[in-house]
Amino acid sequence: MEARTALVTGSSSGIGFEVAKQFCDAGWNVVINGRDAVRLDEAAEALGVGRHVAAVAGSTSDRATGEAMAKAALDRFGRVDALVNNAGEFGFKPFLQVGDDDLDHYYAVNLKGTFLTTQAAVRAMVAHDNPGSVVNIGTVLAEHGMSWVTASAALVSKGGIHTLTVALAAELAPLRIRVNCVAPGFVRTRLIEGGDEKALSASALLGRVGEAREIAAAVVYLTNAEFVTGRVFDVDGGYVGGRR
Repeated sequence: MEARTALVTGSSSGIGFEVAKQFCDAGWNVVINGRDAVRLDEAAEALGVGRHVAAVAGSTSDRATGEAMAKAALDRFGRVDALVNNAGEFGFKPFLQVGDDDLDHYYAVNLKGTFLTTQAAVRAMVAHDNPGSVVNIGTVLAEHGMSWVTASAALVSKGGIHTLTVALAAELAPLRIRVNCVAPGFVRTRLIEGGDEKALSASALLGRVGEAREIAAAVVYLTNAEFVTGRVFDVDGGYVGGRR
């Protein structure tokens, strides 16, 4: 069988890198992406530069980046089977201090980037009559708040990703394209560096923060789950299900 091809945004480190690695380990071709070209090249080298990995640098908030990723996949591997919208940012700022620039920033890097890259990937799937999968990365905090998480500007853009997931699952189903979302809880990435890991761990039934590879495993599962679409899948160690 011809190897399938996945586009993974924000994949120079963290969850995105782990997603790309697990796809590579399963024999997929992967197009990775990140804004920092040097770090992206390092990630490509770590994955094993060769016929299975292509790299496209750039911000997904720029339409040209998603289009370049789709083109790289078609030129190099001949197909686009899956997209993982991992690129995004998260930050804290009290609601009354949020300005226009904050709202514009998170809208661009989170929601707009997801929207534009999905358009590019879906166009490639449709042009080649390929069934496909889109997996977005959201957050459990979009629907289950905590009083000390003062991050409304970031969370409203992530909430938009959850809504986009459900809307596109319905709209794209006739094209045989599934759309799902993984909503992580607290995960050991750069986003929680310097934070109180003990306090974060206490918010989950399993009593610990997650690992990037565990979120990646859920992404790969949804990519391959051919009878699942329109779902927001919490991967949070039991944060949503209860409290210790």
